[in-house]
Amino acid sequence: MDKIFKTLFIFPIAVIMLLNSCRTEESELIEAPDDEVLVANSNIANLMLKTASNDGSNDNIIDKSNCFNIDFPLAVTANSQRIDVTSKEDYKIIEYIFDEDDDDTDTVDITFPVTITLKDHSKVTINNYTELLSYSNNCKGENEQDSDIECLDFKYPITTSIFNTNNELIDVITVNSDNNLYELVNNLDTNDYVTINFPITVILLDETELSIDNLVELETIIETHSNDCDEDDDYDYNDDDCDDCLPDQLTNILTTCTDWTVDKLERNNNNLDDVYDGYTFNFFTDGTLSVYWSNTSAYGTWTASGSGNNITVTINVPGLPYCNNDWILREISKYTETKIDLRVGGDDRLRYDNGCN
Repeated sequence: MDKIFKTLFIFPIAVIMLLNSCRTEESELIEAPDDEVLVANSNIANLMLKTASNDGSNDNIIDKSNCFNIDFPLAVTANSQRIDVTSKEDYKIIEYIFDEDDDDTDTVDITFPVTITLKDHSKVTINNYTELLSYSNNCKGENEQDSDIECLDFKYPITTSIFNTNNELIDVITVNSDNNLYELVNNLDTNDYVTINFPITVILLDETELSIDNLVELETIIETHSNDCDEDDDYDYNDDDCDDCLPDQLTNILTTCTDWTVDKLERNNNNLDDVYDGYTFNFFTDGTLSVYWSNTSAYGTWTASGSGNNITVTINVPGLPYCNNDWILREISKYTETKIDLRVGGDDRLRYDNGCN
């Protein structure tokens, strides 16, 4: 009887000790270093939200609103011309239409209904301009500056584990997009925390990939590179047309296409579009150019130097004073035709046109 009693008494104690041992090992297993624990409302959580939020500034030529963009496809009428917008490249078509004339009033009329995507990646159906304006007004306080971070991106997938304050594993989530990451971080409860399965990878503006080993390092990387780029959050669609322009690109276009004509010419607030009507210009790789009109020829020189929005194009043709200047390359456009837009100051303008495309 004593042996039976001892057995019955000792067995449950052993079971309890075994369970406690397993529980201790489990707790030790799921605990993570502080630099791998993502807590709600922390600085790194806010930085991750800004990096993963939807960029609403890329279609400002249509909606002038940084806090959302309009989903494809949509139809707009730009200065009486209907455009079916199916990709980001179609924003440029609207700009080309606006650039045809600097003296008119540029308008875009949207065909409703449309769907917009907000910063948190949620979608809303908009049926008219009144509804669109109610969302657009939320952007005005940003003074044409968006709070998102566009200069670096996360590389997916990212694996995360979610625990509560009792150190109990709630879920394991694989994040596959900015939408997923925004939702995860934005919905963090103060009683929950997330651990990230490091290393993860972030992609910089120049496509460089950086391997990140913990949240402290991630916070440093985001803060260091958040201002590496011009996010183009303003509503001036004309201020960045040559961000990626190069003199070699301009040279190739000017010398490959022949018989350029002048379709825009303004000097000292005077419209001179018709002064060189019937003139053809040819640019050569040796830095010379020729002009031909009415059985007459003239010869001069041209050079291009600089980069981006600061490419200077110097033209000098004796006898054609309105063409001669140290012009700044504003834009190389290839819509229905190829156009080279040159400016000086706010008013002087020379635009060459060619059917070569």
